Amino acid sequence: MAKESMKARERKRAKMVEKYATKRAALKAAGDWEGLQKLPANSNKVRMHNRCMISGRPKGYIRQFGISRNMFRNMALEGKIPGVTKSSW
Repeated sequence: MAKESMKARERKRAKMVEKYATKRAALKAAGDWEGLQKLPANSNKVRMHNRCMISGRPKGYIRQFGISRNMFRNMALEGKIPGVTKSSW
């Protein structure tokens, strides 16, 4: 499990990206690079990192489900993810 502070930091970045998205797009379209530099660094979408919604794990992230591979496996085995079953042959 990731530290609660790491999860909180990512949530904060996501809020900031959403808040400044229109302003950032307008400045970019106008070519105002100085104006872009004055915006907070965390308002840039590139600074965000995908993390598991449950455990906060930064690696082994499955985009389609928004969770890490470990949580995906556990949830699939418990039948909590519709349409996903363990393969056997």
